[in-house]
Amino acid sequence: MSRIEEMIRELCPEGVEYKTLGEIGQFYGGLTGKGKDDFKEGNAKFITYMNVYSNPALDLDISNFVRIAVNEKQNKVQYCDILFTGSSETPDECGMSSVVTEDTQEDLYLNSFCFGFRLDNPQLFNPHFLKHLFRSFDLRSQIALTASGVTRFNVSKKRFAKISIPAPPLAIQNEIVNILDKFTELEAELEAELEAELEARRKQYEYYRNKLLSFNKITPPLKNEVKWLAMSEVFEMKNGYTPSKAKPEYWTNGTIPWFRMEDIRMNGRILSDSIQHITPEAVKGGRLFPANSIIVATTATIGEHALIIADSLANQQFTNLSIRKSLIDELDMKFFFYYMFIVDEWCKNNTNTSGFESVDMAKFKKLMIPIPPMAEQRRIVAILDKFEVLVNDISEGLPAEVAARRRQYEYYRDQLLTFKHKEDGKIQPCS
Repeated sequence: MSRIEEMIRELCPEGVEYKTLGEIGQFYGGLTGKGKDDFKEGNAKFITYMNVYSNPALDLDISNFVRIAVNEKQNKVQYCDILFTGSSETPDECGMSSVVTEDTQEDLYLNSFCFGFRLDNPQLFNPHFLKHLFRSFDLRSQIALTASGVTRFNVSKKRFAKISIPAPPLAIQNEIVNILDKFTELEAELEAELEAELEARRKQYEYYRNKLLSFNKITPPLKNEVKWLAMSEVFEMKNGYTPSKAKPEYWTNGTIPWFRMEDIRMNGRILSDSIQHITPEAVKGGRLFPANSIIVATTATIGEHALIIADSLANQQFTNLSIRKSLIDELDMKFFFYYMFIVDEWCKNNTNTSGFESVDMAKFKKLMIPIPPMAEQRRIVAILDKFEVLVNDISEGLPAEVAARRRQYEYYRDQLLTFKHKEDGKIQPCS
């Protein structure tokens, strides 16, 4: 019998008391009546939506400020409060919780897109127990049922008040916290170690990549063999676009890859397929971006690129670079894919600032790029491919390792936070 089981048998032989949130506390709202100017030169700290969403225990290293007038009536966040996000794009992400686990001596305010819950008797709970509890499978399942909507989902506080939570004796809560906090500490240590190793490999890779691709610094005889041409001399350039969403025939049962920035974030920089697809009817003039070409973000998230290895299209954020037929035998696109990391930095530093930020395309077309002998291109590609493997091995292994620790933590968390229900009676402070 485990220590927890022994304690439950001793302290809660008839089961653990469960109560609804509406029975044990009160809800309160975030900031009200605030305009854009109130957040420019604020005098009081406020908690952002992402702070609540991302942290089971509230991060008190806060650098966001709001202007609060003397005697202004706004709800203040207190120790042991549970904060929740009010809405999200999916019901499963609504009502994400963050618990105030430390006592702060300064006034803290909550953003208007979140709400708080305050216990009538905070002494009933260890706040660290609550940070684990409200992220558990059972509580997240209950919270998801409080959300409703079509394109965006909002939680109902009326339904929220009916959520049922366990209140085991504090001694049991403390023991559970000791166990689960050790899991999260080990996960954080592992993640930090792997991130440090990954960062070291990335820096090494970037150093050698930049050195190999710095053709202005090489010496003869290779320097005399490098040809320099303007981007417009090497590539045909086409802008991406988004087919009308009002026409289902452009999207229903689509088979043609249609790339967005999300594809790069999810699947990397060499793309053969996309998250979303379009139909042939959506393609203007029937002309696709050819396989073995580059898409580069010239608006919005400027300075991101990918090598596409399938005939496809992309949204208007991207410009497609396809090699001119006259130069197909002179330029290895995998080589240029690597050289694009240098072009990416150039793009970030050469934008039009008037209106919507975008790359200065007039300058972009005139940008001179190197074309060394094909043998040199392939030598560079072979070296950088090996570095990519070294970085990707840990890049892919890191999330898998962390996910395994995360699954272990979640398993024990859900096991430890599942109690036999006591049928009736009132919650009493226990120690």
